[in-house]
Amino acid sequence: MESNPVLLESKSSPINLLNEMQQLRLLGHLCDVTVSVEYQGVRAEFPAHKAVLAATSKFFKEVFLNEKSVDGPRSNVFLNEVQVADFASFLEFVYTARVEVEEDRVQRMLEIAEKLKCLDLSETCFQLKKQMLESVLLELQNFSESQNSEEESAAHPSVAPAAEAERDPPDSSVARPGHGASPEGPAAKSKEKM
Repeated sequence: MESNPVLLESKSSPINLLNEMQQLRLLGHLCDVTVSVEYQGVRAEFPAHKAVLAATSKFFKEVFLNEKSVDGPRSNVFLNEVQVADFASFLEFVYTARVEVEEDRVQRMLEIAEKLKCLDLSETCFQLKKQMLESVLLELQNFSESQNSEEESAAHPSVAPAAEAERDPPDSSVARPGHGASPEGPAAKSKEKM
């Protein structure tokens, strides 16, 4: 009797793997590369894992696959013109698949994603920028529509019932519905004048 193959698949394993790699990085365990970044005199060093960087960034993959083992077991990579906060956010993203940044930094994150050839971060930034643009366009459209309706209201003022009441003095002989006269009262009165 032959048994059919079955698929054993974990939905939580990828997330657990990322979380564990992030914890190892934050503790400095098993890190085999130090990435030094510098921007306008501000410099910082970030310990990381070559495998994670190479799997998420074509830039790092090319660097690590082409490096000579002269540096020993732990190598160093230097990145100029990369802000410390941006690289820290990049690392958080590649290790956790998420990062929270201010709206005004999304463009810089897109630029670092393109520089380091990180497709996932690039796509994420692009999608967020698209949503932000659509939101701004919707707000502009709503504003434009409200301006148009205000202009139309100014061009064609509608007479409010309160305004009509002010034009007819209370002692007027025009009968109003609800004051003991029939709804035809005003129409009948205007026919008499003719």
